[in-house]
Amino acid sequence: MNDAKHIEFANRLKKLMDAEGSPIKSVNQLKDAINVTYEMARRYTLGIAKPREEKLKELADIFSVDIGYLDHGSTLDNNVVPITSKLIPVLSWVQAGSMTSVEAINPLEISEWLPPLSTDDPDGCFYLKVVGISNYPTYMEGDFILVNPAFQVCDLISGDLIVIRNNTDATFKKLVIESDDRKYLQALNPNFQPNIIEFEDGMELVGLVIDAFRPLGGSRPKRVRKS
Repeated sequence: MNDAKHIEFANRLKKLMDAEGSPIKSVNQLKDAINVTYEMARRYTLGIAKPREEKLKELADIFSVDIGYLDHGSTLDNNVVPITSKLIPVLSWVQAGSMTSVEAINPLEISEWLPPLSTDDPDGCFYLKVVGISNYPTYMEGDFILVNPAFQVCDLISGDLIVIRNNTDATFKKLVIESDDRKYLQALNPNFQPNIIEFEDGMELVGLVIDAFRPLGGSRPKRVRKS
């Protein structure tokens, strides 16, 4: 059996895989994420082998870390879980329906944090996990939508995808503006009923959906194209 010559790399890799919210949790997911054999992925986790630069770069992108950290442990303190410098909370629909601001959410009440989808994601954003089929097939149950709450109704345009609160219920729909006096919410799934919800007084804008992704069984998430 080969000696574990790259055990320090393996320790960094396993630390990333064991972190809460990690996109890769198992050897099977590791092999799928960077397109290697199961045996090679297993060797990486045991420190018997170490990926070449191309695969290291893929792993760094997946984990949102600097390649230097994976390669030789630089740039980050060993006591820090280096998933990303900024994690975004995943809120429940109940939390989204009752919150007054993201800052008012107790971090201890957040059970899941995920990396941003890009370095341009604004501060204060949060994820919601899609439930139901009202926007199928563009958005499927289990997709994650990224919501930016720093918007006013007057900033919105027809076709924007928004999260709206009505009393304590939150819903995710497309905004349609036909005129100054006619606004409504529409499900993207034409077969979902009710397909149209009137935009009524008392409804409050939670935020604008600015991005989304679909988890793919541990491999890199698939970006969801907004309609």
